[in-house]
Amino acid sequence: MELLPVNAAALSADPRAAEAIRAVGARHGIDYADDTAVTAMLAERRQALQATQRGPLAWLGGSTLILGVVWPFLGPMVPALAGDPILAAAPAGPLLIVAIAALTLVRVRWKRELLHPVLVGYRETLGIARAHGIPVTHIPAWLEGRSSTGEGKGTAPVPTYPPVRPAAAQATPAPATPDRDGGTADGGDPAPHTTAEPSAPAPAVPVPTKPSKVGEYERLADVGGWHNETGCLLIVAGVIGSGWAYTDGSPIGYVTALLVPLAVWVWLAGSRQGDEKHELREEALKYVKELQAAQAAGARVPELSPQLRALLDDHQ
Repeated sequence: MELLPVNAAALSADPRAAEAIRAVGARHGIDYADDTAVTAMLAERRQALQATQRGPLAWLGGSTLILGVVWPFLGPMVPALAGDPILAAAPAGPLLIVAIAALTLVRVRWKRELLHPVLVGYRETLGIARAHGIPVTHIPAWLEGRSSTGEGKGTAPVPTYPPVRPAAAQATPAPATPDRDGGTADGGDPAPHTTAEPSAPAPAVPVPTKPSKVGEYERLADVGGWHNETGCLLIVAGVIGSGWAYTDGSPIGYVTALLVPLAVWVWLAGSRQGDEKHELREEALKYVKELQAAQAAGARVPELSPQLRALLDDHQ
């Protein structure tokens, strides 16, 4: 989903923010107030960032790391090395050195892409927007170098600037009072009798109203997830207790057999909750798509909740 952190309509709402962002764009050679250019830039830089983690160097580092870890257990199984434990474990050292060197180089390339000048400028743009009170809808985890779960501060977080006070309304001069001769109190000529017609403001693009089901999804998104584990533990406890009762002839142990139907009930409850969360999740995705369409039309989309931001990170 291409929901931008902030669109041009929101950035241009504050002239001071727009001027500062134009200066940032001039330094980095891109107009950060151009939604089309920013969308294309983010897609290109994200693809380049992901390419550093999926290339042959990353594959080499990962495979040699696994081989280096398991080699001390595999080496003694080789007939030619079985008689010498030191010789059997020796290849693990070079394998781990190669793995560390390859993964370090992958990390260096990834960080270099993350600190690409146009991304640095865009993070500055988001920091300026926040400082001027412009709502930032969401910040993708990859843009700040956070984990796939979106946790942590990130390798390159959006900078924080001091808040900028809202621009004070300019004082309008009081109209001159005409005297008895038709002039003004300050001796000027009489004011012409004209009627000023205020210009009609451009119609604002409405932001979709959040449905109640989306609010329910936000409430339940982080709830549950324990039913499978609990059900398995209850099954194991019931089987062990019944086995102990059978071998020792203790009838009390057969009481634990009741844990088996309890485990089935827990699994059924988890299944019902999972189906409900899946339905609500689809409604949340639909709402986010509506926000995306409204933003593309020029609406100022408000900041998303943590649950909706996590949903966006999963679908980007």
